[in-house]
Amino acid sequence: MDFYCHPTAIVETHDIGKDTRIWAFVHILKDVHIGSNCNICDHCFIEDQVIIGNNVTIKSGIYIWKGVTIEDDVFLGPNVVFTNDIRPRSRQYKEPVKTLIRRGASLGANTTILAGVTIGEYAMTGIGSVVTRNIPAYALYYGNPAIFRGWIDEKGNKLIKKERNLWESPEGKCYILENGKLSPYKP
Repeated sequence: MDFYCHPTAIVETHDIGKDTRIWAFVHILKDVHIGSNCNICDHCFIEDQVIIGNNVTIKSGIYIWKGVTIEDDVFLGPNVVFTNDIRPRSRQYKEPVKTLIRRGASLGANTTILAGVTIGEYAMTGIGSVVTRNIPAYALYYGNPAIFRGWIDEKGNKLIKKERNLWESPEGKCYILENGKLSPYKP
């Protein structure tokens, strides 16, 4: 094994990348892909057909259901809640609704994600947020329901508006806002 698995964990998949760490009382079903250098903390459950990229941190108490894809470099705070059915009924199987967490996103503790939502690259949610719609790349959202609170850089620093559609990080890196989408600015 190229990954660490705590003796109390139940790991049914063999598709786990090098240097990943799986801690106590985690249960991972068989049809799951987990990338390299991930950290899956105590008391997590990961259902079949979940895809987890590289360098992902999954803090304690998170259940990740079928239909969820988590790209590289994502941080999930303690007790983040995922769903995969918009209108659930007991004992009625439906194809799960797909949810996507894009590269570099960070979800604060106790964030709840409605099934079918996409969280953009390097976006961030605050503690206890209830996310009911897509969040664009580099956006900071929080509240119930979570609403837009500002733009952030790859490190999570709030950006400062410089001119009409240009924003700047505390380190001087520039970003441009075009058609409601923020991206790094390359003059």
